[in-house]
Amino acid sequence: MEKRTDKNSYTILFAIGMVIVVGSLLAFAAAGFKDRIDENKRIEKQLNILYAMGVNENEGNDMSFVSKDKVGGEFSKYITKQLIIQGDEITEDENAYLLDLKKEHNLAKDPKHERRLPLLIGEKEGVIYYIAPIRGKGLWDAIWAYVAMDKDMVILGAFFDHKGETAGLGANINQRFFMDDFIGEHLMDSNGAFKGVNVSKSNADPKNIDKTDNEVDAIAGATITGNGVAAMIKSELKLYVSYFKNLKN
Repeated sequence: MEKRTDKNSYTILFAIGMVIVVGSLLAFAAAGFKDRIDENKRIEKQLNILYAMGVNENEGNDMSFVSKDKVGGEFSKYITKQLIIQGDEITEDENAYLLDLKKEHNLAKDPKHERRLPLLIGEKEGVIYYIAPIRGKGLWDAIWAYVAMDKDMVILGAFFDHKGETAGLGANINQRFFMDDFIGEHLMDSNGAFKGVNVSKSNADPKNIDKTDNEVDAIAGATITGNGVAAMIKSELKLYVSYFKNLKN
């Protein structure tokens, strides 16, 4: 006599039941931890922005962020203003750094939508920093950055990160040896035209002495990720050119 549990229908019903139970548990857990997850994301963004400004605990060649118990106070201390730029309209918003860049990218596919651009203004040791959060595409998934500039769009610092680039290769965009190369690089050429920064495997300046050549060294074996970084910088930071030109008027 065939047992009820041997029937295919039982197996199917059991699988469906398990999916419902596990799905419900995961949904409950996600809802329960949502506030904590959102808080961790907020802290991470603040740490990255401060790092781009040079507010960190680096020693020698080591890389270290501000400690999490200090980040809120340091962020309030160094970030003096937050802006949302939308066309010719500029508004202050104390949560500009939390703007969903992925969502803005998607909305911008509609030509009628004017993209909102976040820009943070900070001051450290008498120097004014303009920090732009930007997002792009690497080899496998999203890449993003916080780029700190002066009023002439010279890079004062940067922090890069990724979602799923290849370990030991493209994933190294968040390592100090790569990020430090961008410090001092000019985004504009001598004629005032925006050029960005190319990540080049044929760069003729491996020690990165020339900061006006619009190039830094590529990471060996990470050509596509490097191209993604260069494309992100060029396409995203170009959107801020009119703002910087207006600073000089």
